[in-house]
Amino acid sequence: MLSRYRVIDLADDRGIFCGRVLGDLGADVVKVEPPSGDPARRFGPFFNDDPGPENSLFWQAYATSRRGVTLDIEQAAGRDLLLRLARSADFLVESFRPGFLDSLGLGYEDLRIVNPHLIYVSITPFGQDGPYRDYVATDLTGNALGGFMYLTGDADRPPVRVSIPQFWSLGGAAAAAGAMIALHQRTLTGRGQHVDVSCQQAMARTLAHAPQFWFMEGTVLERSGPFRAVGGGRKMRVNWECADGYVNFLQPGGKTGGGTMKALCHWMEEEGFGEPLLSGTDFGEFGFGQMPDDILEAMHQGLGRFFLARTKRYLAEGALERRILLYPVNDPADVLEYPQLVARGFFREMEAPDGSAMKVPGPWIRSSAGPLATARRAPRIGEHNDEVYVALGLTLEDLKGLRHGGVI
Repeated sequence: MLSRYRVIDLADDRGIFCGRVLGDLGADVVKVEPPSGDPARRFGPFFNDDPGPENSLFWQAYATSRRGVTLDIEQAAGRDLLLRLARSADFLVESFRPGFLDSLGLGYEDLRIVNPHLIYVSITPFGQDGPYRDYVATDLTGNALGGFMYLTGDADRPPVRVSIPQFWSLGGAAAAAGAMIALHQRTLTGRGQHVDVSCQQAMARTLAHAPQFWFMEGTVLERSGPFRAVGGGRKMRVNWECADGYVNFLQPGGKTGGGTMKALCHWMEEEGFGEPLLSGTDFGEFGFGQMPDDILEAMHQGLGRFFLARTKRYLAEGALERRILLYPVNDPADVLEYPQLVARGFFREMEAPDGSAMKVPGPWIRSSAGPLATARRAPRIGEHNDEVYVALGLTLEDLKGLRHGGVI
């Protein structure tokens, strides 16, 4: 989809996901990192438990679909090379602190002079302006300040962050979306623009209906763990432990909820787990969250016993047959072997650091206009220096001098 476009990617681990998305969409992404390597290369775990800049599994997962060059942009020769790269680029993605690239003469106002069509994407914790513009952040503080952490965890325990980092990934995804919107506008106007991404704002957008609860009712939603708030301080369990993990089951009320509960009650009766109160209730009469407390408690007790005695696969397959709103909570091993993902060829083999093959997630969409592919493994440090810089007009002797001076 983006094969005619080039991206200069200066972003480190805080913006790395943006380049991955654009690269998977077919753009020629040139990853620019310091001669010592990008900080993301130091994130574990490491391939075969062998720490090293080429063995980070974080790097192997997020730095695919791009070529890699090294460049010290704090040296004059490095800045000149970056300007030459930017002249023919469609996008530049960066995640430095606000004002840093301006201080080097590489800010948006500088680069728009050499390339007025350039779409310049900045990814920072809090954006380019405002009282927090100069604050640094981690995934932990970002989760907290974005409000996401307050809603995550159990009601009787402190807030927790989701274990896989979200703050920077959501910012990177927002950056890729912003870049695409700016590209669309460029097709109409011919002009590039500066896309200013705040990861805090991207995180705050994940709060779903929590802000509306506050604006409309003055209610602050609380952490509810395996439950879902249904109004009036009452909660309905949606996450249930089973014999080998967890399943999610939702009773949404109304006709749909009535049908799914009726089918589930029949199933429980067939297998000796029937609950008279549940079987004798017409759940279709209740809207979402309107069930009496005694029926809600009977659901929690009866369904809990039934689910705990069965595997998630058994429950998921039985639910499909009976049209019950239940689905398994897949762990990473389940996802890797999940039949729907396998059938669509989602996971692809890619070269591992030692030359063997390893599986990585592939493109997340299909297109009738042409297949998408994770086209390249993550680059090694400076792997494409000669290829990229010679195309700019430099000679191999020039590159030798730049290496000697620590510029590349």
